[in-house]
Amino acid sequence: METNAPTPAPAAANPVDPAAILARHAAARARRAPWEGLWQDCYDHVLPQNALFTRAGGPADRRGERLYDGTAADAADQLAASLLAQLTPPWSRWAGLVPGPDLIDADRDAVAALLDRASADLQAQLDRSNFAVEAHQAFLDVVVGGTGCLLVEEAPPGAPSALRFTAVPLSEAVLEEGVDGRLDTIFRRLPLTPARMAARFGADRLPPDVVKAQADGEAQPLPVVEAVWPERYTWRWAAVLEAATPVLLGEGKFAETPFIAFRWMKAPGEAYGRSPVMKALPDIRTANKVVELVLKNASIAVTGIWQADDDGVLNPASIKLAPGTIIPKAVGSSGLTPLASPGRFDVSQLVLEDLRARIRHALLADRLGPVQGPRMTATEVLERSAEMARMLGATYGRLQSELLVPLVRRCLAILRRRGLVPDLAADGRLVAVRMLSPLARAQAGRDAETTVRWLESVAALGPEAMAAVDLTACARFLADTAGVPAALLKPAAAPPPILEEGADVR
Repeated sequence: METNAPTPAPAAANPVDPAAILARHAAARARRAPWEGLWQDCYDHVLPQNALFTRAGGPADRRGERLYDGTAADAADQLAASLLAQLTPPWSRWAGLVPGPDLIDADRDAVAALLDRASADLQAQLDRSNFAVEAHQAFLDVVVGGTGCLLVEEAPPGAPSALRFTAVPLSEAVLEEGVDGRLDTIFRRLPLTPARMAARFGADRLPPDVVKAQADGEAQPLPVVEAVWPERYTWRWAAVLEAATPVLLGEGKFAETPFIAFRWMKAPGEAYGRSPVMKALPDIRTANKVVELVLKNASIAVTGIWQADDDGVLNPASIKLAPGTIIPKAVGSSGLTPLASPGRFDVSQLVLEDLRARIRHALLADRLGPVQGPRMTATEVLERSAEMARMLGATYGRLQSELLVPLVRRCLAILRRRGLVPDLAADGRLVAVRMLSPLARAQAGRDAETTVRWLESVAALGPEAMAAVDLTACARFLADTAGVPAALLKPAAAPPPILEEGADVR
């Protein structure tokens, strides 16, 4: 899975059973079935062309014809774009590597420069890859369906980047929650043609009937199930062809999971996440129906409803209401007369405005949207950042734990395998992952602001109070919270040696 044709894994203590993988996938899919109706309703009202859960169809089907209001679709797109800009902004360093708490002070400065270089190499690989495109699609899934999945693979040699990303649609992903509450077992069922199957897994792994179909040029896709699950501090991967006799197409082991699943919000006892679109779904349905009724009422107001006497002369089937039309009628009959409307639908505008406001509020479009005024003061910028951190605090913590940190560790594992970064594992002890996204910087900015206010209060007490402050340590702390590169700081002074009693101090 790391390349187009994965190398078969050596014989493991627990051999992979293709039939057992398909049975486990079927059981997990049965547990997912109660969610599919809700997901289908969410996607029908926000992304009607995106996913099929409870009905069949092709990518060219017109599935948005019954969608009359676009408020939710616009707000969901804005929220996904805001998540991309606040968590993983393109062409900007949003994560870095720093010395961990278990690293001794004597090695911290030397390792910091090495980690800063590795962070720059990681960001360069992300910038040259398709990460921004696929991450936005995964954020759309988490906004609409509550759960997103991102596949991180090693690109073939010669590609612009060593990393290749794929946003796995929620309709293809089947997830299982582990004992620690994380989505650690992931299945993906996707159709592959014989040619693509041979390119991905190798022609020698295909059964004879698939090899014959490839030689004949058949393009009929066949279902393949990929599975990733934890095993003994590593991750096992297997791909199985669904057939009367399941065929194991490939297997392997990874240091970090290639499938990264993450959620917007999680309720107790549920494996899949809940989305802001689910919360606003009643208002979205109502707004869509109100607009539909408004349009029907408008068509009645424009064309009207007419009545006519059956006088043997007037033929309603041949009447066309157009300027200059002469409609024949019998002598003494009333001819074609309009039917009075029973009432007016003016209250719909008040209801619709309230519904749209609640939809935009539920999808944070009124909070995370673009700035309306020409400019903002520094206080307004800080308040806006604090408001975003407050609203997205729980969601950001979950996304950092389930998406950002596993994503960085998986990318580093691929780059270490290629020899592009030093052999350092971001285990949180010797090397830690630090978030440098705008949302993380907002929190760090508040910490720095607290420190600066404390320094101002101490300075007001006089020189004697300032003598108790380590200004060098304060400067390093402020640089650390601001994400200043280690190369811009002077190395820390080495502590004086400890002399034994009676030693010569000359």
